[in-house]
Amino acid sequence: MNITKKMGKGSLRQLLSKMPAMLSVFKIGLLFIAGMILAACSEEQGEKKEIVFGLGPSIYVNQVEGGIIPLLEQKGYKVSIKTFSQNSMIPPALKEGAVDVSVHISTANLQEMNRRLGGDAMMVWADTPSAPQTIRSLRHQSIDDIRDGMTIAIPSDPVSSERAARLLESVGWIELAPEIDVSTFHVNEIKPGSVTPKIVEMESALMLRALQDIDFAVVNGNFVTNAGERIQDGLAIEDSPEEHLVKVAILEKNQHETWAKDIKEAYESKEFEVFIKNDPIYEGLIFPKSWSK
Repeated sequence: MNITKKMGKGSLRQLLSKMPAMLSVFKIGLLFIAGMILAACSEEQGEKKEIVFGLGPSIYVNQVEGGIIPLLEQKGYKVSIKTFSQNSMIPPALKEGAVDVSVHISTANLQEMNRRLGGDAMMVWADTPSAPQTIRSLRHQSIDDIRDGMTIAIPSDPVSSERAARLLESVGWIELAPEIDVSTFHVNEIKPGSVTPKIVEMESALMLRALQDIDFAVVNGNFVTNAGERIQDGLAIEDSPEEHLVKVAILEKNQHETWAKDIKEAYESKEFEVFIKNDPIYEGLIFPKSWSK
């Protein structure tokens, strides 16, 4: 039977008029399928496009959200932040693959965590602005106000505790043995210096709230800035040694991955440096040495 007679000339004309649109839809469908195939191939080749940062509640969250995520999103990454209530929970999560990168750990702490947790080793991957410890007080206006028997709070974890003791030693309040193992440091290793204070260990996150009940506290810088306070307002500021600066960390096995290289590039970029230096909240932080070149 003649198709023209069966459909009618009007119907045939309508069909022919719709052909360009139908071909366009068909082309779009082919492009979509091709895109899916390419994405699948990329996935198989290990081109990871989703990155999870592991962070504690701190100024480092602000750094990642405002300075790093926009740079990674420009390269097509989907980035999320998993926030942990305690920093001690982050290394196990990184080791287990629950997060891809962390920004909270120092070189000294990283070495201890690798020894303690075993499994795939973590490594320092990039530098980031690091907040120093400070001696702070609500009751006193100067470190010269110190007297025998006054209460000084220091962080309870060994690495932060050793840092705090070094700061107290630098102002002459206490004395320490020349050689101390950072990872096993204990408050009992603190000896009287110019005064005999009462040293108490305390969870770092509680320090600022406890200031109304104690004379002095050595507070980790990230808690200071996270509370909207200025590092410079401390009565004494730590000259943080390199091993105690906060670092960006990943697992060693991922160091050759494209996504890891892109994270490193973002942290070393001029854009990130400008973002940090233009925000007053970061005043008083210790910047990466490469920024001063």
